[in-house]
Amino acid sequence: MAAEQLLDSTSETDAGVSANAPTPSAKDSEKSVVEAYFNSTGFDRWNRIYSDSEDVNKVQRNIRIGHQKTVDQVLAWLQEEGNLGQRSFCDAGCGVGSLSLPLAALGAGTIQASDLSEAMVNEASRRANEQGIDPARLQFSASDLESLEGRYDTVICLDVFIHYPQEPAEQMVEHLASLAERRLLVSFAPYTPLLAVLKRIGELFPGPSKTTRAYTLRESGIVAAAQRSGFRLVRRSLNQAPFYFSRLIEFERI
Repeated sequence: MAAEQLLDSTSETDAGVSANAPTPSAKDSEKSVVEAYFNSTGFDRWNRIYSDSEDVNKVQRNIRIGHQKTVDQVLAWLQEEGNLGQRSFCDAGCGVGSLSLPLAALGAGTIQASDLSEAMVNEASRRANEQGIDPARLQFSASDLESLEGRYDTVICLDVFIHYPQEPAEQMVEHLASLAERRLLVSFAPYTPLLAVLKRIGELFPGPSKTTRAYTLRESGIVAAAQRSGFRLVRRSLNQAPFYFSRLIEFERI
């Protein structure tokens, strides 16, 4: 995910990572903060980043490039396996449709795309309508990850766990795995010394409009959560651009 969310606590994020796992009430509170952010100022900001808008700064443009690298890598892996038209997909945390829209264009059978932010879902739906995508093949809904239901050939969750600490993120991986019949793909900001430094720098310069925390996650915990759910690691990549770091992992059911 965007290192800007770790470093740029001077503007809109709080990079502090709690040393203790949050209580259920604290977890719900954090989810509410994320939802409120992406239904207001966060939506305006990230909608511009994940578009062709010229109204972005250099850091935001690099985040756009980095996120697109992750999306492109996922699409390449899915096409390698083939049979897209015979497969069902769940895009959990779809944002404005950065993955769902090109996946539908490639002929995916059905896609259920969801996001915690209703504003994001509405924008994704608008873009799908604009591109003439059949709503019977691509459906959007506003939902948090833990409320998602159903069974899908492949479940994908990109750059969402930046908003959640290690333990809740692992729980979300386990829930998403329960929905996947064959494949699970997730991406997250991996814990590295560099990102730890960026986080500390962000803490030194708190800004006036901080609204969400940003978390780096230990890859071993994410892999262990998938393994507990009956999956094994197939492949992984680290997608980078200036101010963007995202570990992408593909799992398959054993």
